[in-house]
Amino acid sequence: MARRVKLNEKVLRDAEPLHGRSYQIFDTEIRGLAARIHSSGMRAFTLDYRHAGRQRRMTIGRWPEWSTTAARERAKELRRKIDEGQDPLEAKEVLRGAPRVKDMIDRYIREHLPKLAPANAGDQISMLRKMVEPAWGNRLVTDITKSDVAKFLDFVAEGRPRPCKQKPRNRARKLQGHKPTPVRANRVGEILRKMFTLAMEWEWRTDNPAQGFHRRIEHARERFLSPEELARLAAVLDKAEDQRAASIIRMCMLTGARVGEVRTARFEQFNLDYAIWSKPASTTKQRKIHRVPISQEVVAIVRQRQLVVPRGNPWLFPGNAIGKPVSEIRRFWIKVQKEAELPDVRIHDLRHTFASLLVSGGASLEIIGRLLGHSQMQTTQRYAHLMESPLRAGVDSVASIFRPRPQLVHDADRQQKSS
Repeated sequence: MARRVKLNEKVLRDAEPLHGRSYQIFDTEIRGLAARIHSSGMRAFTLDYRHAGRQRRMTIGRWPEWSTTAARERAKELRRKIDEGQDPLEAKEVLRGAPRVKDMIDRYIREHLPKLAPANAGDQISMLRKMVEPAWGNRLVTDITKSDVAKFLDFVAEGRPRPCKQKPRNRARKLQGHKPTPVRANRVGEILRKMFTLAMEWEWRTDNPAQGFHRRIEHARERFLSPEELARLAAVLDKAEDQRAASIIRMCMLTGARVGEVRTARFEQFNLDYAIWSKPASTTKQRKIHRVPISQEVVAIVRQRQLVVPRGNPWLFPGNAIGKPVSEIRRFWIKVQKEAELPDVRIHDLRHTFASLLVSGGASLEIIGRLLGHSQMQTTQRYAHLMESPLRAGVDSVASIFRPRPQLVHDADRQQKSS
């Protein structure tokens, strides 16, 4: 028969632990309240009760952190809930099994990221694993608030010391301080917004704390090559030893395509009779098939690659690894930058230059967007200011009609003398 006494501090202090097993001392005042004496010497308050025909036991807390008075008051509260038909232990178990942020990250990576381009998915995984998970991983999904999101994005925007290694070998890099990263904060905010939207679909929470997050101002890089710079670039590419890499750069300039789309291009994508390049959805950023017309110069590059590449190899620019395209041309581009005196020019700036040349040729923003493969018109709007020159010429032509014409002014004194 279970031992019953009025629990107090002396009873718990004098209770002797038994070797190899634990036992309970039940309270005489609160039904089901007991002090459990473990073989290790630890003492804890528990509450035994029945709910829906099941025998349940709930731990209230350890002694002496919980006094007998506090444990008795807590047992009274739990007893009232039990009499109302509630199961306090079930609520505790539900809370323990509630999804946490690390669970949300795992499901997001598993279910959503496979739908995105590999490069985009890899970048998101890096941000989630290195930034979000260390900060919020063990927190409940339902506990994250708008204030938490704002503070976290402020932290991301502040940046971190470069490099992240604790012991960088380069002394100059050791002295580098924090580098603000507002653009990275915006990207993390977009990921959080999407992830919490999916969490709502998964019924893990009812609202989105990242909705309407504060977006930092982004200054889009605008670097367009001048005709003189283009001439220098073309001259360097003509005399380059690695004509495979040089042809990749030429195609980037002549088509406005991203370097990844050019590197992974296959012969089967080109219809040389109609001068069309059909980019598969797997290689485009918008994950859609993108068909664009190409110039005869690009057709000539493809025909020249057909003569150079061994028959049966599908890649327009095969890499050194068997069955793989060129992996990267970064070293080649660094060399081109030095020789062409273009230290601040990226390969992606060739895409912007292509668009600027289209604008100067009179192409509309809609045409530019279709050629560049933009899925949203707002992306193409960055080139709108380049169209001010033809607009200004039109305004000047109208102004010239109303421009005051020069008139001959007679000198009255000279007329009087002559008369």
